[in-house]
Amino acid sequence: MTPHNEAKKEEIAKIVIMPGDPLRAKYIAENFLENAKLVNSIRNMYAYTGNYKGKRITVMASGMGMPSMSIYAYELYKFYDVDTIIRIGSCGGYDENLKLFDIILSEKCFTESNFALTFHNETCHIVESDSQVNETIEQTAKEKGIPLVKGNTICAEFFDDYLDDLDQFLSRVPKDFHPIGAEMEAFSLFYIAKVLKKKASCLMSVVNSKYITKVASAEERETGLKDMITLALESSLKLD
Repeated sequence: MTPHNEAKKEEIAKIVIMPGDPLRAKYIAENFLENAKLVNSIRNMYAYTGNYKGKRITVMASGMGMPSMSIYAYELYKFYDVDTIIRIGSCGGYDENLKLFDIILSEKCFTESNFALTFHNETCHIVESDSQVNETIEQTAKEKGIPLVKGNTICAEFFDDYLDDLDQFLSRVPKDFHPIGAEMEAFSLFYIAKVLKKKASCLMSVVNSKYITKVASAEERETGLKDMITLALESSLKLD
């Protein structure tokens, strides 16, 4: 157990599906897992372990932002011997061809943050997801007929809808990076996995975009992302 996670070591599976929202973790446990057991409720950061089609899976919330994600991801990898974390969450779309609830699979993630410098004394602003996990997710998406868009994404330290000048922020992104979406957690997850020699991937559904007039409601964000949840769980069946 850790100060942030009351689960016993054996109560956490080797594969963790990680939404940001604790209520989304609860929703997944109640609607997708069999025999789901609540194994952590400290700070209401719910974690459930159960079975999905016979495969033991943990679903745990990360909270919002890199600092929160980093605590839970680090502890899961370091103290609970988790092998793979697949983040599932919402994002802002930066490509005019993206529609509401389109699913993005992150290949590389950029941040302006000094997260890597603080954590590991390394100047690093771009980190990759795990190629093997991504290949499994791509293959599963094709088999299940779930549309998937691969591309590079941004991990911001501030909700991009509230930025004073989004275009100025984007002008600081490397010119050849071409981000198609932005969220707030993936860089820390990918970087911690890299340092600890673990696996990490990130699926995200588009819930807002400057090209889309409709914005997803809180309820839609919580329960309307079923294809993304299904894709993460189905992909987990193929991972060790």
